[in-house]
Amino acid sequence: MGELRLNELNAETISAANRLTLKPGQEDFLEPETYTHTEQQLDPSGSWPRVILDDGQVVGYIMGAFDADAPEEFLRAALWRVNVSAEAQGRGVGRFAIQAFADEARKRGFSRATVVWAAGDAGPGAFFESVGFRVIGQTPYGENLGALDL
Repeated sequence: MGELRLNELNAETISAANRLTLKPGQEDFLEPETYTHTEQQLDPSGSWPRVILDDGQVVGYIMGAFDADAPEEFLRAALWRVNVSAEAQGRGVGRFAIQAFADEARKRGFSRATVVWAAGDAGPGAFFESVGFRVIGQTPYGENLGALDL
């Protein structure tokens, strides 16, 4: 693995981000039901889409949202998605992405970041807990609500 860096999603990187291949079964965990039902509450100006590059190659994608005025606390500094290509998983790419999101949240004045995920063997729960998120509750759709104190 080379040097990881974060870039804004743009016309040059969007295709590569859309072509990321996950491990079998992970596709089922890409969009929690809670986010599907709360997406319309997001202020688009606070969206934070980024790609993770390893020696210039897109190996991951992260999407977050920042909205200090969101009606629900879990939508204020919310991590919506982290995708890491199957080949790059286990090499620190996801951890790097979470750290970058946490750094951005701190810069914007947030003291907590949140994420929602569905339980399941191929799901992201173990990963989120390994990078410091702790389950603080359940959503109305039965998904885990995790928080990372910044």
